[in-house]
Amino acid sequence: MILSDGITPDDVRTAAARAYELDREHVFHSWAAQAHITPMTITAAQGCYVWDGDGNRLLDFSSQMVNTNIGHQHPKVVAAVQEQAGRLCTVAPQYVNDARSEAARLIAQRTPGALNKIFFTNGGADAVEHAVRMARLHTGRYKVLSRYRSYHGGTETAINLTGDPRRWPNDHGNSGVVHFFGPFLYRSQFHSSTEAEETERALVHLEQTILFEGPDTIAAIILESVPGTAGIMVPPPGYLAGVRALCDEHGIVFIADEVMSGFGRTGKWFAIEHFEGVVPDLLTFAKGVNSGYVPLGGVAISPEIAASFDDRPYPGGLTYSGHPLATAAAVATINAMRDERIVENAADVGARVLGPGLRKLGQRHPSVGEVRGAGVFWALELVRDKTTREPLAPYGGTGPAMTEVVAACRAAGLLMFVNFNRLHVVPPCVVTDAEVKEGLSILDDALTLADRHTV
Repeated sequence: MILSDGITPDDVRTAAARAYELDREHVFHSWAAQAHITPMTITAAQGCYVWDGDGNRLLDFSSQMVNTNIGHQHPKVVAAVQEQAGRLCTVAPQYVNDARSEAARLIAQRTPGALNKIFFTNGGADAVEHAVRMARLHTGRYKVLSRYRSYHGGTETAINLTGDPRRWPNDHGNSGVVHFFGPFLYRSQFHSSTEAEETERALVHLEQTILFEGPDTIAAIILESVPGTAGIMVPPPGYLAGVRALCDEHGIVFIADEVMSGFGRTGKWFAIEHFEGVVPDLLTFAKGVNSGYVPLGGVAISPEIAASFDDRPYPGGLTYSGHPLATAAAVATINAMRDERIVENAADVGARVLGPGLRKLGQRHPSVGEVRGAGVFWALELVRDKTTREPLAPYGGTGPAMTEVVAACRAAGLLMFVNFNRLHVVPPCVVTDAEVKEGLSILDDALTLADRHTV
């Protein structure tokens, strides 16, 4: 337990109990039935660890919401926020502030191609909202295509773009969104047996969708470069290049959603860099840009789309666009990632320790149907039967087996990210070999509980 001077463990536990009491009395939680949750209290965090209200230390293999890429409480980022707060806490977005200017420069320096203009938002969902708005205004078209098994955010446009069950209560079929099947060989919609077949057939399906919807009605195609919450399905070779070619052929804007996969998560600054020569027209980011220390997101914009608003106003903005505290955190985060080679660490640890370790678990446990990922961005697909690939929990739901596994991990000191029948293994990009091995050992033991539910 992390303690300040004069603070005892009993003091921390008492404060945690009070915080929990007030939470349950006054806080309305997202994505939850309010009467059926018992949220964990976190009292402190450092590096790759968090401490709960009882003083237990847990290795954070969730990176919270897959956003603390630089780890918890990085001293350079904390100091940058403190310094900025002492100098200029806030300023309206129509005024220049040095933190925003430098953050924009550093982000543009790392985005692919010539995406050199940065529009700042408060987070990922509103970054997606504005990217779609830009595409619609730029093309004069309205429809947007997005894939099933995707997540783009919780605001109105973003949730309708989303291709998982969280969309259903919010989808009235009038948002201008058309969904299609993306490549996912393990659960192929195209009866493919190889990655090459999956790429070819998924692109044929997408082209047919475009033609049947009417190319001249489609403003944009939005894809997560590597889908995150929906399952960390790395696109097979040639797929994103094929999407880029279809967009070019039909004058459609290609939006790469890098909210979760960006800023080191896959072992590169942006996941789309894994696919050589593929440059989107718009790129959304958030989360890892400053590890969530202060809310921040944004859109990186191509010169062609930016030029659409040279002589007409862009009809959108936010009170906190490029907030000084948030962008100061981004500057410190990006500089620390560069200086400490944090992106390189994510690639190295993923290739040398995390990926091989997870694959060994997949070979050892009958409940693990597939292991997939890159960098520090991995998923275990848990199944009842490796042959039939029946999920251990239903699509859109959970089950006793998943509950048991997650509870066992937590009891042993490991905090996991779970969605449906998948365990997502997504530690901070600063994770060490020893921390990876610690987490894999706990996960190995917990998976024996899932194995009891297999046939």
